[in-house]
Formats: sequence, structure tokens, C-alpha cells
Amino acid sequence: MHTLTDPARARAARSMCQLFQDSVTAVPERVALRSSDGAVSITWREYGDRVRHIASGLAAVGVGHGDTVGIMLTNRPEFHLVDTAAFHLGATPFSIYNTSAPGQIEYLLGNAGCRVFITEQQFLDKVREASAGSAVERVVVVEDDVDGTMSLTDLETRGNPDFDFDAAWRAVQPDDILTLIYTSGTTGPPKGVEMTHGGMVFAVANSAEQFAGRPVERLVSYLPDAHAANRGYAHYASMLSGATITTVTDAKQLVAVLPRVRPSLFLGVPTLWYKLKAAIESAIDAQAGPRKKLATWAIDQGKRRVRTGSAGWRHALADRLVLSELRKRIGMDDLVLAFTAAAPITEDALEFVLALGIPCSEMWGMTEITIATANPIDDLRVGTVGKALPGVELKLADDGEILVRTPGVMRGYRGEPDKTAETIDPDGWVHTGDIATIDDDGWVRIVDRKKELIINAAGKNMSPSNIEGAVKAASPLIGNVAAIGDRRPYVVALITLEPDAAAAFAGKHGLAADPAVLARDSRVNEEIKHAVLTANAKLSRAEQIKDFTVLPTYWEPGSEVLTPTMKLRRKPITEAYAAEIDALYRGR
Repeated sequence: MHTLTDPARARAARSMCQLFQDSVTAVPERVALRSSDGAVSITWREYGDRVRHIASGLAAVGVGHGDTVGIMLTNRPEFHLVDTAAFHLGATPFSIYNTSAPGQIEYLLGNAGCRVFITEQQFLDKVREASAGSAVERVVVVEDDVDGTMSLTDLETRGNPDFDFDAAWRAVQPDDILTLIYTSGTTGPPKGVEMTHGGMVFAVANSAEQFAGRPVERLVSYLPDAHAANRGYAHYASMLSGATITTVTDAKQLVAVLPRVRPSLFLGVPTLWYKLKAAIESAIDAQAGPRKKLATWAIDQGKRRVRTGSAGWRHALADRLVLSELRKRIGMDDLVLAFTAAAPITEDALEFVLALGIPCSEMWGMTEITIATANPIDDLRVGTVGKALPGVELKLADDGEILVRTPGVMRGYRGEPDKTAETIDPDGWVHTGDIATIDDDGWVRIVDRKKELIINAAGKNMSPSNIEGAVKAASPLIGNVAAIGDRRPYVVALITLEPDAAAAFAGKHGLAADPAVLARDSRVNEEIKHAVLTANAKLSRAEQIKDFTVLPTYWEPGSEVLTPTMKLRRKPITEAYAAEIDALYRGR
């Protein structure tokens, strides 16, 4: 068993500080942080030294145990430096989505109560507007020479040489707050989830159980660091494994970065896997003759292995001739484990990923409980989110809601004891809001969010995310899908285009890359119609989409209709598009 990724070592740690310091000692010359363009490269020894200096600088400007530090940065090495330095003081760093408007930032600053805010020049105007009149006393900008701010270099050199850094981090307790993660707020202002050091140590140790102690050496950070999944996977997990984190400032560059990095561990949200599936299928369809037949045969052999659990000589041949080359081409040929999380994934999309030979485990959890269940990589069951991880208790309420009791539970919602009490009952059970089933062997299937189920006019309960996922998996041209059907006779859908795929389509067909133009184009609508029909073939009759409209706009993360983590704000959508929805029902 690899020493660094030994789950027992993680479980013995009192704080994330201890795990971090262990990696600094164990692999000092390994690169810890690097930018995707290679311009920045920081070893674990340098990471440890800079954390020490930044922590001393933060202490010099008044940050201490229990204080909060705001961060608004793109995915870059400096995020890891300042976040880690802050929690070594027993302070609580928290991140803000880059897409946030000044009013949203202002709310978070008020709820968190931070006096020091760390950002970069491109966000400075928003930060200044949001922090006017707040408790923020000092703004640190990672770039140098920005008037009215302190640079990160200044902060690093500001510290008192006599500051006892080691005493500060050793004083951090398991119940101390590690970070605040602000939930997306689909039905109101975001809530600040107080995640503790002990809770995250528990989650990291359980994650290590999934890769069975094998070395994890390379990670890619491309999702927002304000998202709990990215913090866990691409920040805290490295402190257990001593891995190298490659930061990708623009997620659109991920496809180009992956083959260069060849990550050992990778998190993909369902949308990414849908795009991968659709892109590979499109590439195969574009081929002809023997090459197309060979590729189709190879993927069929991969699917057969997934379904039967056994691999014979045909699969070995398919892997050698086709599948291994596909994995290498997309940079997923050296994975210890990939996982899909943050939202449900369709069974056919996950089966396709597994058929490629990518060891992808569907996991389930939520910000308030970190990770609760996972599919063991040697016993994957497509369609489930696996079994309860060590130390996690599960049970179903009378209405099918899954309840969780775990050492990884949050301390509470910041400043909101009433909402905390609504979520965590007196016996410590977290009411997740997810409807699920648990079979006799303990395998969990998530049906949908309790408050999002569609109940049609005939009383049929349906999962909108299941319907939406099926459609998105059918075409790379589709960005977002909102299934409508609550108290209606049948299901219809609002569909938006995926901006990058739409631009490529427009270029290929000589169209303006304008969603309003593309939404009216007959070729676009034919492709979307084909995707809907493909999805309908995999859905029950009641779930099938009877009509749809392609909207003349893109939905942006952090907008009125989409949260920063790409969750649909369903009520605002039905209100904003009431006319389009009514037209779909009048049209039949």
C-alpha cells in the first residue's frame, strides 16, 4: 500500500494542516502546483515555505484563529497557496464564484464577515463595489502594483520573523471550521456550509478507500474552487497523496490540457462525460468503411464487458486496437480512478465511459455531508451511486427521502441556526432532500430531488433530471434542458445550445454564431429533434418529451436561471419562459 494514500494515515490526522505538512515532508522535491501553460511550477517544499510566509503575513494584518478570509480567484496556483495558509492559522478561507455579481458578493461578505479579501486584478472593480461599507479592511491582489491594494508579494514579506507558525497549525482542532462553501441557492440566497477539519479529513480518508492505497500523482483543477467537489478533489485530496495539481484557468482548455497531464485521479461532472460520449460517437459516425466498423465493434466489446463483468480475448483485442488509443488521445490512459459526481448521470453515458476502459465510479454526497456513497471500482453497478462508505449511516424516511448520519457532516449553516435545525435533526440525521431507494445489499439509487419531482396530471411521478440527462447525452449541440410537466398532461422541454458546439456548427454551415439565428435554423432543429427522439427511446412513455423549443439564448452559470454549479433554477425558468411553455402545450 502506498504510504501517502493509506486511508488509516488520513484517519489518524487531527486536521488538514497535518496532512499537508506530512506531504511537504514526504515528497519535498515533487512539483505540487503548476499552471497549465507551465509558467508557474512550485515544489512541495516551496509550497510549504510559501504557506508559512503567507500565513505569517496574514497574521501580521490581523487574521487569526476563527477569522474568515475571502478569496475570488481563477484556477491558479495562488489559490492553493493563500487558502492553505489561511487554514493553517485556524482561520476560515472561503471562495466566491467568479461569475458572481457585486450584489451577490456583498451578501456573502456580510454573511461570512471577513476583513481580508484576496483576489486578482480582473475582479477588483466588482470586489471594491461589493465591499464598500462591509467589514473588509484590506484587499490583497495576487498581481503586483495595483493602487490601493496589497500585493501577494507584499503579504508574504509582511510577516513577523518570530511568528510561531508551527504552534498555530498544531493548535487547529478537528471541530475548527476549515472552509465555508456557499450552496447554489436555487430557491433563495446561498447558505454558508461550515465544513470542519475533522469532517474533511474523514471525507479524504474515505476517498482514499476508493483508490485502494494506490499512488495518486497528478490532478487537474478546472472546476470552480467555490464548488465543494473541486475543493475536495483538486485541493484537499492532494494533501493526502502529495500529488501535483495542474491548474486550468479556462475550463475550455481542459481538452487540450488532459493529454499533457494524464491525471491519476479525475473528477468529471455529468455534462463533461456527455460531451465526451457525443464527441467520440460523432467522430466514429464521420468515419467510413473498415475503420468505422472496427471502432463500433470495439466499443460494443467494451459495453459487453461492462454488462457481463468479464473480459475475453475479443475485448483484449478491442482494447489493444482501439480503446487504449482512445484513452490515450483524451489523456485518460493513466487513471487510477475517475469519478462522476455533483449531479445524476444517465446509465448509457456511464456505460459508454466504462466501455472505453475508464475506471469511473459514480459517487453521491452533498456539500453538507461531503461524500456518503461510492461505487467500488472493482464492483461497479451502473445506475447506482454505490454503497455507504465506512462510518456513514443511511436510512430512508417514509416518503423515500434518504437520511445520512456521518462524521463528515457540516457544523451548520453560518448564522442560520433555524435552517441548520431544519436540515439536521436532533438525532444527527441529515435530511438530504434526495429521494432514493436502497436494495437489500445496500446499493443506493437516487431518484431525484424531493422538491423537483414532476407529478403529471395523471399522478405519475417522474425525475426531470433523468429526462434532461438523456437528452443532453444525445447531442453535443445541447447545452441545457429544462423538462416541464408538473401538473401537465405530458412533458415538454426548453432547450438551449452549448456555446462552443454551436459556434462550431455555425462555422461549418456558414451561419452567424448567434443563438437567436441558430435557434431558428432548420438544421439545428433537426439535430435537436433527433436527440430528443434518441432520448425518448430510452424513457418510459410518460417521461417522453412530446414537444420542445430551442431558446434563442445561452444560459450562463450564476444567472437568474442557472446556478454557478449549473443547476437549474426551476421556478425562475418557468416564470421567465411562461409564454414559450404555454405555446408548447397549445401547439398540440
